[in-house]
Amino acid sequence: MKKYKIGLVGCGRISAKHIEAVKNIEKAELAAVCDIDEERASSVAERSGLANYYLSYDRMLEQEDIDIVNILTPSGMHAEHTIDIVKKYKKHIIVEKPMALRTSDADAMIRTCDLNSVRLFVVKQNRYNLPVRKLRSALENGDFGRLFLGTVRVRWCRDQRYYDMDEWRGTWRYDGGVLANQASHHIDLLEWMLGTPVSVMAKTETFMSNIEVDDTAAAIIKFENGAMGIIEATTATRPHDIEGSVSILGEKGSVVIGGFAVNKMVTWNFNGLSDGARLKILSEFAENPPNVYGFGHIRYIEHVIDCIENNKQALVDGLEGRKSLELINAIYESAETGREVELKFRPKMSRLGN
Repeated sequence: MKKYKIGLVGCGRISAKHIEAVKNIEKAELAAVCDIDEERASSVAERSGLANYYLSYDRMLEQEDIDIVNILTPSGMHAEHTIDIVKKYKKHIIVEKPMALRTSDADAMIRTCDLNSVRLFVVKQNRYNLPVRKLRSALENGDFGRLFLGTVRVRWCRDQRYYDMDEWRGTWRYDGGVLANQASHHIDLLEWMLGTPVSVMAKTETFMSNIEVDDTAAAIIKFENGAMGIIEATTATRPHDIEGSVSILGEKGSVVIGGFAVNKMVTWNFNGLSDGARLKILSEFAENPPNVYGFGHIRYIEHVIDCIENNKQALVDGLEGRKSLELINAIYESAETGREVELKFRPKMSRLGN
């Protein structure tokens, strides 16, 4: 059995979830890690049982036999690192969300991977949460009938200490605001459930932290199928996190998934559904297995390996990952201009990546 060797580029706080996921996948092996911060790289390597660590991905890829490169660097660097690695080393790429901050960078990433015959996968692990999969199945089966409203709420706490951990945090060039960073997964889920967005109207503010970007945002989206979407996102919740949720309402039923990271089934109501059947669904899909660390990341990386090994279509490739990025840019464009922004559009005022 072939084990796919994975090299991590970037050893920040998200790296722990990826490393733990790889350890729990039979066909995956963590081959090496790198980070420009030597203390960070050495610490992650030691905790991962690796003999070596690297301070540059060039050194790592020249020295190690690696099949897949997992890019976990700041969002504003994703495009630069992806394009450079693919051109030089022709490696398959897993890149954390958002895949980039500018749609033009996302396009360049997709084009470079296509030209070099490598696969590009954008991390959207919440699509594998058990309640989310059940919701998606109901949508595909037509259980909701006509959809009319979808809402996502991200009410998290990120204080000044969080933003001061690294210089890139809270900047337009490398991080982006609450929508690009913290709410990126939730926006992806809203779009995955409701379909193609047509237009958006939004406002953003910075209330609680000394940062360039917003810490609070609200948006109203019109979708091609006539449904409305509402996004509420903030890192200014005090003193603790409250929720990361998604709700979908249709003419025949309503579903709410809550928890910290859309991982707990809260409401499952459909016309004609008996109390017994409803309670069975709520119990069976209540939440991800509580003892499996990084449940969604495990399923996601297993899917990546399956796609590479068997030449399958990815659930979230570059084109799919670009969709939520385009919507996020449109939201920021609306916030800057004070106007409703139609998709498709060319960003003029959005400060993401600049």
